[in-house]
Amino acid sequence: MQLRVCTTDSLDILKKTTKKHKKGLALNNMVPIDWTLEKECFIYRYFFIYLNLKDMGIRGTTMSKKTFSDKEIKILKKNPNVQRVSSLAITYSDDFKNKFMDEYLAGKLPRQIFEENGFDIDIIGIGRITKAAFRWNNAYKKDGLVGLTDTRKTSSGRPMKRELSQAEIIERQEARIKLLEGQVELLKKLETTERRLLSTGQNLETSKIFQLINDTIEQNQYKQMTKYFCKLLGVSRSGYYSYLKAAESRLVSEQMDLEAKEMILKAFNRRGYKKGSRSIKMILENEYGLEISRKKIQRIMNKYGIVCPHRKANPYKKIAKATKEHQVVPNKLNREFKQGVPGKVLLTDITYLPYNGKHMAYLSTVKDASTNEILAYHVSDRITLDIATTTIHKLMNNKKISLDSDAFIHSDQGSHYTSPRFQKLLKKYELGQSMSRRGNCWDNAPQESFFGHLKDEVDYQSCKTLKELKAKINHYMVLICSRYSRQMK
Repeated sequence: MQLRVCTTDSLDILKKTTKKHKKGLALNNMVPIDWTLEKECFIYRYFFIYLNLKDMGIRGTTMSKKTFSDKEIKILKKNPNVQRVSSLAITYSDDFKNKFMDEYLAGKLPRQIFEENGFDIDIIGIGRITKAAFRWNNAYKKDGLVGLTDTRKTSSGRPMKRELSQAEIIERQEARIKLLEGQVELLKKLETTERRLLSTGQNLETSKIFQLINDTIEQNQYKQMTKYFCKLLGVSRSGYYSYLKAAESRLVSEQMDLEAKEMILKAFNRRGYKKGSRSIKMILENEYGLEISRKKIQRIMNKYGIVCPHRKANPYKKIAKATKEHQVVPNKLNREFKQGVPGKVLLTDITYLPYNGKHMAYLSTVKDASTNEILAYHVSDRITLDIATTTIHKLMNNKKISLDSDAFIHSDQGSHYTSPRFQKLLKKYELGQSMSRRGNCWDNAPQESFFGHLKDEVDYQSCKTLKELKAKINHYMVLICSRYSRQMK
């Protein structure tokens, strides 16, 4: 085989060719030596690359590997011609590759094409442009536009040079169909699992969510799904793995909770009635000698569903509060009972009068706070709103009394007196209204005192009928009136 001998003259030609460029091939340091076949091939290989780059319109190139910084990656990601980018590599879109080849074949230089499509040459580097242009040009010459398509996700390894037989094509198609069917089944299974996780994981404690994820992975034998499930349910992977590591300590804690539960149940059911956390704490300390904090007792009761019965709220009060029909008025009296003006401060209230062992009657009165006189009263066997309105009607129809022009009714915040019907009646008779503070009986003390004296002096419980009870109340009221008359004289 005849070999071409590289002389000093040929080496000078290569040097002169590369010195024209700022970043040319590194041949300046080469010296003439005795040439072998290996060295001759080395020279020709680099010379061939240079000639190809020159034909493509690329002036000086560098073969160094340039990496991208985080800032440069962000800039490149904004370019629509970039499909993905990392610190070491960049993938261009297929549309940009097709556009590049169209403009390159029309006579434009690669650097010009990249600049016109929004690429910063300082960031990309002339070396990357050179390699991309060289690679795309070869692919286009070989396979046309199809060769420019990114096939890294759909194929791997070296392509087969021989054509597949009919049997091999059918076998591969069947395998592909099975793979697609398996993917569909997996997606269906994952969709069902996602719905179950999302519905079950709502309003759960974090530890319960970790247990749910662990059970799902073990039951379905999922692999590499921990990150996805944790993100789906909004928990951290580190917390999940910490939960798995603490399994033994949880078992110990669970056993201690079960022992505490047994003692709490003993105190809870002691003497035949159920108790709350405060009573349980006192029983455990006084009778069992155990000191357990109230917070722990509440936690154990919540954990194991130990519920103390609660008194139900009055539904009528809830409705009244929700609809805001019943209105509470300010306390105009402020315990100033003796204002020295008869017929101005009118106190009213309702009291219970049980009789004959199992029956109940109700007494409503209106008392003058200045004179202590009972101006009107009404006895009924029903505690409806009529007992309050009838008392007001009797007050206004009593011709023996005269009310002050600034007279007002003072009562507690009972539903009778907050009723729109009762308040409308007071406005009709031009009477003001005042109410005690909630749960404060001292704001209506004279009226409460009168009921106390009445129950001490009248033997109402021995009455057999409502008629007999009314007779005794009437007799007592007459007695009170006579006492008032004597005091006035």
